[in-house]
Amino acid sequence: MKKTILLYFLFQFILFSCASSPVSPGRESPSVFSFVESVVPQWQKFTNGIDYFHGKISSPKLEFHVLRIDLTSPDIKIVVRGGGQDSSGRLTLSTKVSSFVRSNSLIAGINAVPFDFVSSKEKQPIQNAGIVISDGELISPANQRYDALVFYKFEDSNQSGDSRKVAIVRQSEINSIENIQNAVGGFSQILLNGEPAQRTLNREARHPRSAAGLSTNSGYLYLLVIDGKRSGSLGATERETALLLRSLGSEDGINFDGGGSSALALRYPNGKVRVVNTPVHGRVPGRERAVAGCIGVSMNN
Repeated sequence: MKKTILLYFLFQFILFSCASSPVSPGRESPSVFSFVESVVPQWQKFTNGIDYFHGKISSPKLEFHVLRIDLTSPDIKIVVRGGGQDSSGRLTLSTKVSSFVRSNSLIAGINAVPFDFVSSKEKQPIQNAGIVISDGELISPANQRYDALVFYKFEDSNQSGDSRKVAIVRQSEINSIENIQNAVGGFSQILLNGEPAQRTLNREARHPRSAAGLSTNSGYLYLLVIDGKRSGSLGATERETALLLRSLGSEDGINFDGGGSSALALRYPNGKVRVVNTPVHGRVPGRERAVAGCIGVSMNN
């Protein structure tokens, strides 16, 4: 009898553990879809204002993780950093995305800005190849070739959270930072008004991808990572990344730095920070690369 009761509770524990993700740091099974445009997200609440979805596509073979962040929520705060900092605060250092989340007490974070050298070693001097603005301070200048995700300041400090403005813009068009709260550079805009950008049509290269999307009226921010360089996930083209962002709910989207840099890290209710995808640095699955500019989200106190 006791053995039967013990087995029952063990079964319930296993069942509950599987059903409770993503609030548990254990890896959960993804939802599977036939192709990119058939994806219908099945959002799970991660915390107030943040939903999570883990999916897999059969053709081509792709595995992805995405956050949907409610920019109208008063609980949400966007955080941008240029990387780590030395003790003087003047030098930008390389950092892993998981370290970015831990050191800034964030709920989640993803890599964004391309940079000047590749290594898995942290706390090395590093230069962002694109704009980084953090809480109104210019950390790294604009790169005229690329685009950026820009969060503007409130015109009226008494306005509520649903009045904030965010857009994907050409870095060459950023002439002043006076009205910008945060900005993080990437490569190019790949989704424009719900359609893949013209530049994506003839680009067939497959890579791990990090990207961000904005819903209509910029109510939601989507942070997406797509795995690559492994048999279960071949990496996506720019067009597939754009179409996936659209399937998830985006109207506009930007392609961040990818390849071995692609990583999305989450902080779970038990305090554990984990990279949810499988980064591949130096051909080693699971090895996280040290990167530069990142974007993340924290909860307002």
